[in-house]
Amino acid sequence: MHEHELNPWRTLIVLSVFAVLIVIGFFTLQKPTMKYDLNMKESLTVLNDKDACFYPWQLEKVIKKEVNNVVLFDIRDRFTYGQGHIPNSENISAFDLTNKENIKRLENLKKKNITVVLYGEDQLQANGPWMLFRQAGFKNVKVLLGGYKYYSEHKEDLAATKSDESYKKGTPRFDYAKIASPSNTGIEQPNSPVKKKVVVRRKKKAKAASGGC
Repeated sequence: MHEHELNPWRTLIVLSVFAVLIVIGFFTLQKPTMKYDLNMKESLTVLNDKDACFYPWQLEKVIKKEVNNVVLFDIRDRFTYGQGHIPNSENISAFDLTNKENIKRLENLKKKNITVVLYGEDQLQANGPWMLFRQAGFKNVKVLLGGYKYYSEHKEDLAATKSDESYKKGTPRFDYAKIASPSNTGIEQPNSPVKKKVVVRRKKKAKAASGGC
């Protein structure tokens, strides 16, 4: 028989310590910084919500500081932001958006009914973070259509983008048609001319002359 089986007090102490550790772990367990308010079906409806987007022509008033209820967040890295950005925008990297400090700030902006506009190099870069915050219940967070690239190409006349709407088409990052072309894959096209097979004919060696010196 083991020693601890003969000493019930030792077993009681071990169980008590174990219970205390469980209680401490329960109260010190960190709560998640964000909770999802939208399910998958509700999230898909957001994609068709026109009010969830911020249009390029709306930037004109923000840049001129004619409105004070809109905040621009540039989610690119600091180096790219330094090379060029939308005036009056603030640089918060996409990796830092979910920090406790930034989440708390977004909650305060939400209470004050201030619109937060996220933008990246293109719209695709900001779509993920935008959808994350929309699912978490931040209805005041919007995404800039076209991203910084579209803005930089039309910043001289943003008002004209109201009728342009080419930002809806998007710009592919890769030319998949060119990559999949036969010239790059090495696959011959069906109508390509068949190369003739080259036949190499070897000449017969001349016989050595008979006789001697």
